[in-house]
Formats: sequence, structure tokens, C-alpha cells
Amino acid sequence: MAGVVLRVRLVSGDSMDVIYDEAGTKSQAEAIDHVAAVLSSDTGVIRCRHGDRLLLLYARGVATVEVAPRGAVL
Repeated sequence: MAGVVLRVRLVSGDSMDVIYDEAGTKSQAEAIDHVAAVLSSDTGVIRCRHGDRLLLLYARGVATVEVAPRGAVL
């Protein structure tokens, strides 16, 4: 299972760093491709973690997603 840290900017202008872990992906590149595919649709939803909390990230509320080689600082 590959995990990736995403910096998400919401439509409201706020941003947050989340961890995305998908059981079906084996590499970070696959995880990033999966996030992009899901969030490209209006009805897309991904499960993420923010600290010790589980959250659902809806595509409609996301303005941008940033992925850095080192990842964001949590």
C-alpha cells in the first residue's frame, strides 16, 4: 500500500495537508494517478487522514492538489 501526502487547497481558499493511503495502489505514482482520476469528476470522493482523523474529501470542494517529492509537512 502506497501512501502520499497531498496539500489540498479548498474552494474557500483554505488549505490542508492530508495523507492518502489506497490499498489497491503499489506505488506513489499509482496513488497520484488514482487521486487525479477520482477528483476529476464532480461526484468524486477520496478517504484521507488529517492527523489522527479520517476525512472524506469531495471533488466539488477542491480547487487544487499539490504533490511534492518530499511531501507536505504535517
